[in-house]
Amino acid sequence: MSRSDTSSSLERLGWSEFFAAQVEPGEAHLAPRRVASVHRARLEAIDASGPVGLELAANANTADFAVGDWVLADPLTDMLVRRLDRKTLLQRHSEIRNGLQLAAANVDTLFITTSCNADFNAARLERYLIMAHQAGTRPVIVLTKADTAADADDYRRQAIALQRDLPVVVLNARSADAIETLKPWLGAGQTVALVGSSGVGKSTLVNTLAGSASETAQKTGTIREHDAQGRHTTTARSLHAIAGGGWVIDTPGIRTLYVSDVTDGIDTLFGDISDLSEQCRFRDCTHVHEPGCAVQAAVASGQLDADRLGRWRTLIEESRSRTPVQTGPRGNKVVRRKKY
Repeated sequence: MSRSDTSSSLERLGWSEFFAAQVEPGEAHLAPRRVASVHRARLEAIDASGPVGLELAANANTADFAVGDWVLADPLTDMLVRRLDRKTLLQRHSEIRNGLQLAAANVDTLFITTSCNADFNAARLERYLIMAHQAGTRPVIVLTKADTAADADDYRRQAIALQRDLPVVVLNARSADAIETLKPWLGAGQTVALVGSSGVGKSTLVNTLAGSASETAQKTGTIREHDAQGRHTTTARSLHAIAGGGWVIDTPGIRTLYVSDVTDGIDTLFGDISDLSEQCRFRDCTHVHEPGCAVQAAVASGQLDADRLGRWRTLIEESRSRTPVQTGPRGNKVVRRKKY
C-alpha cells in the first residue's frame, strides 16, 4: 500500500492533521493505530490494513487507554511506543475515591440514548450533556423505542427543553431508517459514541449502524416493562465500523453518573440561567433569597421552570463538593475533597 493510500485509509479511521502534527520526525517509521477495545491486560487495535495487535510494556496499565485513542507502534514488533494527545475525552466520575473512568476518546458526536418510556429522566440526561460539553464533543439526544410510545413527541419536547439548540431525534433502533435519521452525524472519518442506561437500545442501535451480520455484533437484551430497567448486555467498550462510513463506540450502561469539576459544562447546559445571572443585582447572587435576583424573577414570571433551577443548584453543589482542591505549601500539594 502506497503512502497516499495509507494516509487515505487512516483518515477513514478518524486520523486527521491534529494527530499527524504530533508525530515527531524521528517517529516517521512508527505505525499509527487506533485502539478498538480495552481489556484488563491487553489492547486491540486497527490500522489502515485492518485489525492489528498491540504489545504492551510490562509496566503498562490498560486503564490509561480509552477506545478511540490513537497510538504509535513499532510495525515490526507491534510494541506500543506512545499514545497521542486526544482531541476529545469522555470520562466519568464514580463513587469511589479518585474514581475517574475513561469512556471513549476522539469522539466527534455523543449520542445520548434514552427510550420513550419510564427510563426518560431529565436530570440524568442533563448529566450526560455535561459530560459531552466537558469532553468537547457534540451532544445529540437519541430517543429510542418510539414505536412503543403513545406520544413520542411529548418526550421529544421535554428533551428539546433541556438545552438551547439541542439536536433531538426520535427513532426505532431496529429500523434501517435509523441510519438515515442519524446521517448528519455519520460519515467517513467521523466517530460517534453511545451512552445511556441499560436496556434503552444502545446495542441494538450499534448493530443497526454496523449491520447486524457484522462480526462484532453486540448482544441485546430485554427490559422489565414495569420500570423500563434493562440488563447489562454490553460489558466493555468497543469500536465498530458503520456501514457507509464512520465509527461507533458502544459503552456499558451507567446506573449513576456523578459530576465533579464541571463548571464549564454546567454553564453551557444552563446557558439560560447563566445569562439571567448577569442581570442579578449582586455578582455573587445564589439565586435563593437575594433582592434583585433576575433568576428568581424569571421563575416567578414563568420564564424559567423552577424544577430546572433546582436541578441546576443540585449539580452546582455536587460539582463543588466532589471537586478535589489542593492544599499545602507550593511544590508539595495534597489533594483533598472540598467540604461544604
